Amino acid sequence: MAENELIFEISGDCLQAVFGEYDSNILKLEAAFGTSIVNRGDNVKVTGDTDNCRKTEKVIRSLEALAMKNEPITEQTINYLIESVNEDLTAVEKLSDEYICLTQNGRPVKPKTLGQKKYTDLIRKNTIVFGIGPAGTGKTYLAMAMAITAFKKNEVNRIILTRPAIEAGEKLGFLPGDLQQKVDPYLRPLYDALYEIMGADNFQKNMEKGLIEVAPLAYMRGRTLDNAFIVLDEAQNTTPEQMKMFLTRIGYGSKAVITGDVTQIDLAEEKTSGLIHAVKIIGDIEGIGIINLTNKDVVRHPLVQKIIAAYEKVETKKFLDIKKPNRHTPRNANFR
Repeated sequence: MAENELIFEISGDCLQAVFGEYDSNILKLEAAFGTSIVNRGDNVKVTGDTDNCRKTEKVIRSLEALAMKNEPITEQTINYLIESVNEDLTAVEKLSDEYICLTQNGRPVKPKTLGQKKYTDLIRKNTIVFGIGPAGTGKTYLAMAMAITAFKKNEVNRIILTRPAIEAGEKLGFLPGDLQQKVDPYLRPLYDALYEIMGADNFQKNMEKGLIEVAPLAYMRGRTLDNAFIVLDEAQNTTPEQMKMFLTRIGYGSKAVITGDVTQIDLAEEKTSGLIHAVKIIGDIEGIGIINLTNKDVVRHPLVQKIIAAYEKVETKKFLDIKKPNRHTPRNANFR
């Protein structure tokens, strides 16, 4: 196959950010697209297959656009642009133009992938949103940021955060302390996000006033939750009965975000996940949004994305093996 040579110019002020330390960003692009990239002054020369040269230029242009806005270019940024190269990368570049809120340390909280952007848009537009996806896709963190933003803007009077108290595959045994101390370990991820975004002192003051509540799902029974932003985390571990109970608590002026990872269900095998059950039953109702985030939306360490993909491959094969008919079964047999 004949090699093509593509030469274009980028801003000299952005060269260092685009190329990365020791040309680390460029080395990633070369490995991904099988191209060779060199620069002479402000000119960049890409050599390789015609289509891959164009893809390489497209990603470099996006990196330049991000660098011009002083956006940090991380390994996750590079990987996401490479994976999204067949899509409209200008939409990816615009992700940095808006943020949900600032953390206590002044860091902007914003969607980092198109999937996360769709997720936050759904939360703004709908009363109930189901955010489903693997670990590291920002389901809970972004929902918390949206809740805190709505609270600060007086769109809701309080924030309620809840999750089922289910052990993740291990038996914790007897836990010392009062009832709140016993359930706090299950709710620790919610506390962590609140501390980072609100600050520990601000969170504590609002919690003492009853404006922020962090509680296990069992505490929701019998209540009507008006003018509240409610986040139900780890919803894959609810039963259908628990999910119905939760959904029927939502009152006037409230918004609910339900997050979960259907690949990490800790219920007994004979039990149905309330998250899966609910999406099948009420997914088509107006005012309810559903999004399925994927490993492309993972914003943790790059290894997490690879780990999730590896598990998905094994689990898919296991599912297909279960579905295969027994070799001794007649071809015209009816399967139920």
